[in-house]
Amino acid sequence: MSADKPSRPVKTPKGGLIRSSMVFSSLTLVSRFMGLARDLFITARLGASATPAADAFNTAQSFPNLFRRIFAEGAFTAAFVPAYSKVLAREGQEAADRLATDALATLAAATLILTVVLQLAMPWLMFVINPGFADQPDKFKLAVILTQISMPYLPCMAIVALLSGVLNAGGRFALSAAAPTLLNAGILIAVIPPNTAIDSAYAATWGVLGAGIAQVGLLWWGVWRVGAKIRPTLPRLTPEIRALIATAIPGAIAASVTQVNIFISGIIASQVNGARTWLAVADRFYQLPLGLVGVAIGVALLPTLSRAISLDDKVEAQRTTDQAIVFAMALTLPAAAALLAVPHYLIDGLFQRGEFTAFDAQETAKALFHYGWGTPAFVLARVLSPVFFARSDTRAPMRFAIISMVVNIVLGITLFQIIGFEGIAAATAFASWLNVGQMVWALRKRGDWTPSPVAAGKLVRILLASTVMGLALFAAQFYRAELEGLVGGFRLPGLGPKEIVVLLLCLAGAAIYPPLLLASGGVTIAEVKVALRRRPGVAAAPPTEVL
Repeated sequence: MSADKPSRPVKTPKGGLIRSSMVFSSLTLVSRFMGLARDLFITARLGASATPAADAFNTAQSFPNLFRRIFAEGAFTAAFVPAYSKVLAREGQEAADRLATDALATLAAATLILTVVLQLAMPWLMFVINPGFADQPDKFKLAVILTQISMPYLPCMAIVALLSGVLNAGGRFALSAAAPTLLNAGILIAVIPPNTAIDSAYAATWGVLGAGIAQVGLLWWGVWRVGAKIRPTLPRLTPEIRALIATAIPGAIAASVTQVNIFISGIIASQVNGARTWLAVADRFYQLPLGLVGVAIGVALLPTLSRAISLDDKVEAQRTTDQAIVFAMALTLPAAAALLAVPHYLIDGLFQRGEFTAFDAQETAKALFHYGWGTPAFVLARVLSPVFFARSDTRAPMRFAIISMVVNIVLGITLFQIIGFEGIAAATAFASWLNVGQMVWALRKRGDWTPSPVAAGKLVRILLASTVMGLALFAAQFYRAELEGLVGGFRLPGLGPKEIVVLLLCLAGAAIYPPLLLASGGVTIAEVKVALRRRPGVAAAPPTEVL
């Protein structure tokens, strides 16, 4: 259908920003709990500083995961979703399918070539990724083999990213949010039978690859189910694809700053035995609010904000951005407060068992503390990036990301020499706040967004409520022995007194925070009802459906 012919009418999604985010978040929560079960089992089997298996396995995951997060949560969120939505609205489903088919072919070919090159170069590349492994031949060889096994996960995730973009552009978030559960299930199932740390590392890595193939199958089925006909074909560099690539490259760099910073931290950490695993375990805790809040709101915000900007509705754009920031911080700041208040309590209570020693728990808690004060910045970066992307600006966030990465490298190396391993995490947190500060300054200078007085007041109240909750958790840790004694007679499958107390502590924090939030006025009940209410309207997007 040509652009000058009348296109079919397209209705707006009926769900608002927060409602769409909660669809994504609720399924992500299921995935995160499965991920916690997976990590508890893996750390008990692989350990950290006591065996070479854990550092090698986490290396094998970090390299393809870096690209996965760039493609799945960065480049195509920034470039593909607005382009696909625009074509779908103006030219119809058939034209949008052609764009998606060409983009899929180009992306699959590029990532397949990259995968093969990296697999062949991995024995030499490992000296760059993990220079600290060079003095440990067994660990070095195992890391090379496991990374070569896991690399085909990259093209799988690139395909999943594009198919998720097709679904998300139509307001359908459920399947793309549910796909990570297959990864957690695949690793968990694979790692159960082996009896040794090395065998478990091999099994878990093969489980990653199998899960990637399953995720592609699930998303492909979902896309066809909603009527989008995307087929395998040879790549074609059409003008539309060239424009998409030009937008995606700076967008990928901008949206992946947090992951690149953490990847760089891992390179520095490779000089300390077990440090890669300590960072990986600490990483799991802040990934919960990042996935539930930052990624979820970012995914829902981009199409919503793009529609408002395309209609030149500045009031709606301001309201939507304010709502996204306030909602994100209402869910993130209490998580950050908990990580700052009881980092060792969390790590020791949940992870110290089997090959994961008390020393591992102590060192991991140091990293988790610094990730705690960086968590709000990790989430804000994911929420603020779409504010630029919706205005077709991917270059400014790219510049900010590059500055942040340079600071992270310099500061990480410096602090590592001064205070040791924990300085790596501190540098990552600082660099992320620097990235957020640059974004806020640029948006304000250009007049695109400044927090309204109402939004700023709510952020202060949310911070107050989170601080009170954090202080309560901090005080509770001094009564750990008494609390474990009270539950000493209770047993749950796989959980002893210390695990039960940690879970109860988390539940207590989750119980006291909402009343504190409401009492402070950070969020009101009326605002929650409005945010979750379905709203009709007219805009350029397909109707929302939950698969």
